[in-house]
Amino acid sequence: MPQQLKFALAQLNLWVGDVEGNVEKIIAASARARDELGADLVACPELSLLGYPPDDLLLRSAMPRVIEEGVNRLLAEVRGITLVVGLPEYADGVIYNAAYVIRDGVIQQRYRKQQLPNYGVFDERRHFRPGHAPCVFELGGRRIGLTICEDIWLTQPAAQARDAGAELLININASPYHAGKTGERRRVLDQRVAETGLPILYVNCVGGQDDVVFDGDSMVLRADGSLAFEAPLFEEGIYAVTLDGGRFEQAPRRPDLPLEEVVYEALVQSVRDYVNRNGFPGALIGLSGGIDSALVAAIAVDALGPERVWGVSMPSRYTMDMSNDDARIQAQTMGIRYSVLPIEPAFKAFNETLAETFAGKPVDLTEENLQSRSRGILLMALSNKFGNVVLTTGNKSEMAVGYATLYGDMCGGFAPIKDVYKTLVFRLATWRNTRSPVIPERVITRPPSAELRPDQKDSDSLPPYEVLDPILEAYVERQLSIPEIVALGFEEATVKRVASLVRRSEYKRRQAPPGPKVTRCAFGRERRYPLTAVYGDI
Repeated sequence: MPQQLKFALAQLNLWVGDVEGNVEKIIAASARARDELGADLVACPELSLLGYPPDDLLLRSAMPRVIEEGVNRLLAEVRGITLVVGLPEYADGVIYNAAYVIRDGVIQQRYRKQQLPNYGVFDERRHFRPGHAPCVFELGGRRIGLTICEDIWLTQPAAQARDAGAELLININASPYHAGKTGERRRVLDQRVAETGLPILYVNCVGGQDDVVFDGDSMVLRADGSLAFEAPLFEEGIYAVTLDGGRFEQAPRRPDLPLEEVVYEALVQSVRDYVNRNGFPGALIGLSGGIDSALVAAIAVDALGPERVWGVSMPSRYTMDMSNDDARIQAQTMGIRYSVLPIEPAFKAFNETLAETFAGKPVDLTEENLQSRSRGILLMALSNKFGNVVLTTGNKSEMAVGYATLYGDMCGGFAPIKDVYKTLVFRLATWRNTRSPVIPERVITRPPSAELRPDQKDSDSLPPYEVLDPILEAYVERQLSIPEIVALGFEEATVKRVASLVRRSEYKRRQAPPGPKVTRCAFGRERRYPLTAVYGDI
């Protein structure tokens, strides 16, 4: 009978481009898996050496040499354990998304990813050539098949490995998070297990990378489809599972978490890694007393600590006293630096400068936008002077319909909630207060307002968010036509108006800062629409 085997799943937070640092982390993970966990094999995520997604870094002339040097370090320093590691492989003038099986200074096997995703946030066919052959290697009397990420989402690579003699499968990943992703992964893995009759070790990375965030969610499924292990979400770690007598032993499982908690942790992870990896000393937030800025401030504090967060209140002649009070109370509760910079002098100066040119023209949206742009100027001035990154506070509902001011409240370096619908903003704020009450209750319960004119409410310009958000989800994420959305029970005039606003705001979104994807279809690299196009009701 084959001996008992212990496998280590290295759920790592890897930095794109930092080959030297990633190699150090892989070596450390291998040593810990061997010495502390007694593992026979450690599996690291997809493209571990370079990080994911590397995009056009792959095309840098020095990259093949840098990757080769990284592999040579692994060959020299990883001993006494089998290492499965992902990397870009440069061969014959092309690049493969590859995985190596390394043992005691020898590359025992090489595998080249067969299924290259080219949808959503993925653009792998731009850089990689697909492989075609299976990879099966032996460890402790067991034959192990190796696949990479998208390979497991389709039937052929797993079946190919089984036909080549594999008794279990290892699938290494760089799989981004969106709400509901755990269930999707589990359904796919269930299908592969049912088709092949093989257990699967699924290894994923964690961490924020620009406009995507990786949740980990590494897991092990037995040959009968039962779940033997699942790793914590958004936590870097090395996790061991034991194969004994052909069956994986039961390992600790994580508790079921509410959607709000998982999304919130994704946003925190994304902000933390973006700010830290780009070397910003901290974050600046325009703290208005509204719910969006309140949520962003809470996320920033949880990501960076209160000492690195600076809230700036910028009241205007239209700002209500309760908004000023709530902004101050939240800043005090969270223990962040807090400043009050009224925009009235700047707003007045702009109006005086434009008075002659605007003579005879009524007050309209122009003056509202001047207020927002006055705030943007102040925040960017603070950012330039002190080095902190400005976190914008616009949500997905606003970004979708253009209810955001270009060069105003869209000014900033990172947009934590740009993929969070307004209705979810309320739910996230409510959930965050169950951990500790940092957001004043009145901020959550009162009607939202931009406060750019007397007695203004969001509902003056937009459908109620409980109506708007489902329409946006259908139009943006599911890409349904207007007749199809109307058939869901929405008024035709409202649907047409919302769709028109989405189309007309494309140019704004193209200029928006990046922010983490948490829905099925985020604005940015995942949704690429022309700025100038006529497509009506389709």
